[in-house]
Amino acid sequence: MGHIPTTTRGRATRERILKAAAELIQRRGVAAVTLDDVERAAEVGRSQLYHYFDDRDDLIRSVIGSTVDTVLAAQEPLLLKVDSLSAIDRWFDEIVANGTRQDAVGGCAIGSLASQLSGRDDLTRQAFVDAFARWEAPLIAGLRRMQEAGELRQDADVTELADLTMAAIQGGLLLAQVRRAPDQLRHALRGARAALKDELTSPR
Repeated sequence: MGHIPTTTRGRATRERILKAAAELIQRRGVAAVTLDDVERAAEVGRSQLYHYFDDRDDLIRSVIGSTVDTVLAAQEPLLLKVDSLSAIDRWFDEIVANGTRQDAVGGCAIGSLASQLSGRDDLTRQAFVDAFARWEAPLIAGLRRMQEAGELRQDADVTELADLTMAAIQGGLLLAQVRRAPDQLRHALRGARAALKDELTSPR
């Protein structure tokens, strides 16, 4: 791993490099972005870049982590409050609303990177495993709270339900992006909601 800065200036420089790389990758795709491109966009030299990142692969993996942080920062205000079907509905509504604000063209930033990079090498693939685990963790915790409150069946597999929900989100975002139609995401989440509802002790 590259150097993790301890000063405010160093952290700002590293963040500027990460932001420039992430924006370039989002616009052009990973394969089309070179270190020269990142240096120009971030206004840094090669020595500065290598001070914070070991090589291009290290930079790309750091972009994955930064992207996860950004996605979770937007998700967590509602996701951390998941403890009922109505709370899940509010979270789903915000996911759809965000897709609508982007005119259904953004897709999922993590999913987009994963489609380009997950087969690159084991370290990169593991970065995506960890990314989705971080995203699912608060949902799993919320579903367990629902079990403890007697709202969700005790024999419900909360990890399986979280996986199903994540698959619906990713699939819905992809279809919405391809078809330029937020309804595709809404339909996918409706299926996930139905599966979650089936596991309630008192379906409603």
